[in-house]
Amino acid sequence: MTGSLLKIEGLTKAYPGVVANDGVGFEVAPGKVHALLGENGAGKSTLVKMIYGLVKPDAGQMTFLGTPYTPAEPRAARAAGVAMVFQHFSLFEALNVAENVALGMENPPPMRDLAERIRAISTAYGLPLDPARIVGDLSAGERQRVEIIRCLLQDPKLLIMDEPTSVLTPQEVEILFHTLRKLAAEGTAILYISHKLEEIRSLCDGATILRGGKVVASCMPREKSARELAELMVGGEFAATDRAGRKSGAVILEVARLNLPPMTQFGPALKEVSFTLAAGEVLGIGGVAGNGQEELLATLSGERPSGAGTVTLHEQDISDLGPNDRRRLGLLAAPEERLGHAAVPNLSLTENAILTGTVRRPLTRNGFLNMGAARRFAEEIIKGFDVRTPGPHVAARALSGGNLQKFVIGREVLQAPEVLVVNQPTWGVDAAAAAAIRQALLDLAAKGAAVIVISQDLDELMEIADRFCALNEGRLSEPRPTEGLTMEEIGLMLGGAHGMQEAAL
Repeated sequence: MTGSLLKIEGLTKAYPGVVANDGVGFEVAPGKVHALLGENGAGKSTLVKMIYGLVKPDAGQMTFLGTPYTPAEPRAARAAGVAMVFQHFSLFEALNVAENVALGMENPPPMRDLAERIRAISTAYGLPLDPARIVGDLSAGERQRVEIIRCLLQDPKLLIMDEPTSVLTPQEVEILFHTLRKLAAEGTAILYISHKLEEIRSLCDGATILRGGKVVASCMPREKSARELAELMVGGEFAATDRAGRKSGAVILEVARLNLPPMTQFGPALKEVSFTLAAGEVLGIGGVAGNGQEELLATLSGERPSGAGTVTLHEQDISDLGPNDRRRLGLLAAPEERLGHAAVPNLSLTENAILTGTVRRPLTRNGFLNMGAARRFAEEIIKGFDVRTPGPHVAARALSGGNLQKFVIGREVLQAPEVLVVNQPTWGVDAAAAAAIRQALLDLAAKGAAVIVISQDLDELMEIADRFCALNEGRLSEPRPTEGLTMEEIGLMLGGAHGMQEAAL
C-alpha cells in the first residue's frame, strides 16, 4: 500500500510558559511502523494526544485517509480508525478480561459473543487470552495483551503505542513484535513511541525526531546506530557510562529471611528474601512487573513493616524503624510510581523537595520550614540533574515523566545516602537522561554508598550492577556476578528464581 494514511502539517500546541509542539509535520503510511523519538519533554505525548483527540491543537491541520481530521474526543478518533495503547494500563483488576474489553467499547456485543471474538483475535495475532480470567491474576505482559486486543477489536487503521515494552520480558517483546509486524503486513499503520533505541532499529521503518517541540530530523532507524539516534534526539554527544573508580568495601546492609504479606488482593507476598550489600556495590534486582518489586522497596524503606525477618544497617537492627528513622541512619529509597508516591502532583518542586529532604538536609529552622533553603535545594536538584522546567515553583504534575523522574532520583542522590534503593530508575526516560541517571548511581557507589537497583530493564542492570538476582513470585534468587552472566541464564532466573534456589540447596 502506498500514499499517506495520516498527514500532519504545522501542528502547534502551547501551554503557559512552554510550547509543547511548534509547527510539527510528518506523515505515516499504511502498513508501516513509524517511530516518534525525542527526549523527555520534546513534545511526543502532546502530539499523540492531539492525534487521539485528547488535546485540541492551537494551529495546524491533520489529514486522515485524504480528508480533514479534527477529532474532538477519543471517541471520534476511534470512530475514524485510530486506536491507542497507553503506557499506563487502564484496567479494572477485579473484573475479567471480557468485562474490561467491553468497558472500552461503544456498543459491546453480548458477553458470550465478545468472549468468542477475544479468543479468535487473540489467537490469530499470537496473543492468547482467556476471556474469563480475572485481570488481577494476569502478568504485566498479559495485561498489555488485553489493551491491544481491545484496540484490535476496533479494526484500527492506525495504532498508536506509547512505551509498549517497558514492562515486558525479552520473550514477551518478541511476541509483541511478531504481532505488530503481522498487523503492518495487513496494512495497519503503527505509530511507535519508545526510548529503547535497539527496539526502534529492529522494528521501525521510519522515524521522526522531535526536539524542543519541533521536528529536527527524520531517518530510517535501521541505517543508524542506537548512539546516532540518541544524539539526533539530544542534539549532540553524551558520555558513555563510566564504571571506573569503585571498590567494594565492608557489608553495610544485611537482609535475612524477610517476609511480607501481599500489599493488595492480587499482589505477591515476599518469601524468605535474604541478601547482603557492601559499600561501593551496585546490586541489580530484575523481574517481570508484579513479582514483588514494590513490596521489596516498601519493606526496605520502612513504609511497610515486614511480617518476619530482619533488616540490619551497620550491624543495627532497623526492622521496626519507619522511613524517617531509616533515612536518618542513611537508608533512602525512590519508588517506581513517581507521581502520587515519590512526588505529590499538585505541590511545587520546592515542596516536593521538602517531602523527603528535611531529615538529611537543613531545610528547617527552629522547628519551622525554611522555604528559602528548600527552594535552593530544589534548584540544586534541577541544575544537577538537568530537570527541564521553568523553575522550582512549578507543580510536579507539569513536568514530563522523564523530567520528574530525574528530579526524584536527584532529590535522593543529593542527600548523600549510605544505602539507596531505587525501583525503575530510568522508566520512561530518554536515552541521554537514562545515561545520566545511571552515571549518578555509579558515582554514588564510587563514593562508598551501597546501591540497590530494581529494574525490568535487563540491559540497564547488566550495564551498572556488580551482582544480579531475580525476583519471582516474591522470592529472590541467589545473587550472581553480572560478569559472564548470559541472557539465557537471566531468563531462567526471571522465570523461576525460587526453583533455582531450591535446586541449588
